[in-house]
Amino acid sequence: MKIDSHHHFWNYNEKEYGWMNDRMARIRRDFLPADLKREIDRAGIDGVVSVQARQTVEETRFLLAHAARHDFIRGVVGWVPLIDPQVRDAMAEFSGAEKLKGYRHVLHDEEDDRYMLREDFNAGIEAVTEANLIYDILIFEKHLPQTIQFVDRHPHQAFVVDHIAKPRIRDGYLSPWRSLLNELARRENVYCKISGMATEADWPSWTEAELKPYLDTVVEAFGPQRLMFGSDWPVCLLAVEYARWSRIVSAYVSSLTAAEQERILGGTAVEAYKL
Repeated sequence: MKIDSHHHFWNYNEKEYGWMNDRMARIRRDFLPADLKREIDRAGIDGVVSVQARQTVEETRFLLAHAARHDFIRGVVGWVPLIDPQVRDAMAEFSGAEKLKGYRHVLHDEEDDRYMLREDFNAGIEAVTEANLIYDILIFEKHLPQTIQFVDRHPHQAFVVDHIAKPRIRDGYLSPWRSLLNELARRENVYCKISGMATEADWPSWTEAELKPYLDTVVEAFGPQRLMFGSDWPVCLLAVEYARWSRIVSAYVSSLTAAEQERILGGTAVEAYKL
């Protein structure tokens, strides 16, 4: 089974998706299940995990509604107000949602680079742990030191790092990202997604050769057992077509054993998200 562990849906409007600037004209439209189904059929993907793109409880409802209508949507990573003392009440609404697999907050957009170390945020993560759900970590490279501290506060919580922690691929820097990611990967409760890489490179001119050192690093750090493929569709369309990204990752892992390839292309996501 091949799983895309990271994609988004949205009904576009400028107010809710103000982060889409003029350079992002291609994705300033609706992207819905029928659009994604065409892409995954062409790429030979069997199922997907839908990830929140808005910081609202309504976003969780929106994604779960799509998941209820489409079998190929195997899981949902939603959003709840983790810093709210009443976060468990918000989570209670979704306690019976079989396809809800975890939560995410857009940490890298917070003005406070140490937001994840706030006491109220960590209290919210404790509620996620109690619910036996995963937490997706969305950060830039600069957040890795505090992410290590954050993860160490929650040894019984499963985490997954989105987009290999967004290294500075555009500038060709491997350090300090490489050493910090290797340190984070020592925590066995942390998974990592091979996703969002082309959009961290120069959109029109990146090459596969430029991505290889970053791919080598994550395989060395996490091993196939804790790595999973993700498309980051439709954001990826700013830099790469869905089918091409799928081919790039498949070609890269082709030198691994069949069992290791199966983990990265599907098995790890099935395990992490309990699909």
